[in-house]
Amino acid sequence: MRHSCGQGERFVDTLRQVLDRAAGSGLINEAQVRPLEAYLSQNGFVASTQVAVKAATSMEASVEDTEAPRFVRGFHDVLITIGVLILLAGVWGLGSILAMLPVIIILAEILVVRQRLALPAVVLSLATVIWAFYTMMFLVEWQGITPSGTAWVLTMLSPLPVVMGAFYWRYRIPIGLSILLLSFFAFLLTGLFYLLGYAAGTKDFAETYPAVSAVIFAISAVALFAVAMRYDLSDPGRVTRRSDIAFWLHLGAAPALLYAMLGLVFVGQVDGLLSLERMQTYDSAAKVLAIVVVLMAIGLIIDRRAFVTSGLVSLIAAIGSILSRGEIGGGSAVFIALSIAGAFVLVIGVGWPQLRRLALGPLPETLKAKLPPLR
Repeated sequence: MRHSCGQGERFVDTLRQVLDRAAGSGLINEAQVRPLEAYLSQNGFVASTQVAVKAATSMEASVEDTEAPRFVRGFHDVLITIGVLILLAGVWGLGSILAMLPVIIILAEILVVRQRLALPAVVLSLATVIWAFYTMMFLVEWQGITPSGTAWVLTMLSPLPVVMGAFYWRYRIPIGLSILLLSFFAFLLTGLFYLLGYAAGTKDFAETYPAVSAVIFAISAVALFAVAMRYDLSDPGRVTRRSDIAFWLHLGAAPALLYAMLGLVFVGQVDGLLSLERMQTYDSAAKVLAIVVVLMAIGLIIDRRAFVTSGLVSLIAAIGSILSRGEIGGGSAVFIALSIAGAFVLVIGVGWPQLRRLALGPLPETLKAKLPPLR
């Protein structure tokens, strides 16, 4: 083992660090790191490798973040990803969006299948989504079809489940499955709104029946969150690919929950299911703050910072509305709101372990046992 000492504190390499170096040396591939770590941990190899010896005078704490998937093994991955972005942009500019697909496939076969590079895999997954969206837009314009409202959204979403299903079947990238599930949820929800609008004789069901639409949207958001939590709870130690899938699903479920709650609280007050005009009054801004705090508490309990970032825009808008309505700060209300929101997020980020300990305190032990442990 490699030891490092400094400022009265000595650390022994963790099992993950040893396996990461083995992957970097080519002894194992990146996809084997987490399953191998889980296997070794379950067979008693944790205590001898995951050790931290701290001097009594040390003022530093080691914070382990197991939420985000491992994207980068080194600057090599970053350099490759930059090359991928430049190449795809060049192909799009020289040819068309249709020409991107064969390039994406060739790059995926080399960088994902053979070299197992995580960051390029994420970029190629997102590039596939962009390709599917713009290809459908090209076909719609080519056919001279002009759908509007819900019909247009439904048309644009229609190829995503099929395309991302094939993409995930071939490359098994966690973000690919997450996009597949998110697009499937979005397609079903939009399709339901389209059918309800057709039955009710309106082109925009959400605008005509905001209360019913808000309830449907909220149920869908909760269902998406439940799917994300199913993956999350199946891997509380976050050592398998299921944790990566849950990470990406939470990035979609968190804002969906936020705006579903906004839709329920402010339904009927203004036009539009998700209109930002709801945050123009002091009362509405206070409610937005309460909703954001609830979501942040959920994020602390399940140890997912996505719930903090998802409400950031709404938090800034709410604080700015409160300041402007109270005539505090004058023209500087926006900057004061940014400062308050930034300080709030920093406090949560720096004090995450302590705040999470407080959030988990009142919960029953049976529930705590299913959640990621305190770190």
